[in-house]
Amino acid sequence: MRVIARITGQVQGVKYRATAQREARRRGLTGWVRNEPDGAVLVEVEGDPAAVDAFLRWCAGGPPGARVAAVETTVADPAGYEEFMILRSERR
Repeated sequence: MRVIARITGQVQGVKYRATAQREARRRGLTGWVRNEPDGAVLVEVEGDPAAVDAFLRWCAGGPPGARVAAVETTVADPAGYEEFMILRSERR
């Protein structure tokens, strides 16, 4: 199962990406996370559906200091990621 999630709120500058990477790896998930120019965080995560669901529940709260306003998700075909990485932010 692969899900693309866009997380909005106060989610940059609070170690969201590093913590998301740790949470995903702990659950055996693969994919990536990056900051978006508009202040959101974008995640692509894939793996066991139960683990993906648990990770998305974590995303709704995020790390200490985060204030998540919304998590918008889209289910997609698996991409075959081999690990969970932090990507550079997209440029405007």
